Amino acid sequence: MAESEPMCPERLLMEHVTSRWGTLALIALLDRPHRFSELRREIGQVSEKMLAQTLRTLERDGLVHRDAKPVIPPRVDYSLTVLGREAAEQVRGLARWTERRLTAVERAREAYDATRTRPAAVRTGVPGVTA
Repeated sequence: MAESEPMCPERLLMEHVTSRWGTLALIALLDRPHRFSELRREIGQVSEKMLAQTLRTLERDGLVHRDAKPVIPPRVDYSLTVLGREAAEQVRGLARWTERRLTAVERAREAYDATRTRPAAVRTGVPGVTA
């Protein structure tokens, strides 16, 4: 795909759902609605600007509902729509898999790194031949 071509709609949606903050926001909202500051604390390490942008994107995609109450001080709650709950269940499954399989992935990384840090002659067994 050329850089000037627009991203296909499916890819764009997948990018929104599986982005770092999109995934974490969706999973956090599975339990219950959150106010912005609660959600930010629950997710952790996300800037106010990034969370606001992520929530706007997910709201535009129909995954998150923003409920602004006309009170003083203003109160805004975020919750999942039916579509959002469906997406959140899917990404939570992936998050659970990463938790269960992290040890295996770390072992694979260590094995990979170990083969890459040895000199080429040691890896191939032939002096002067790189792998």
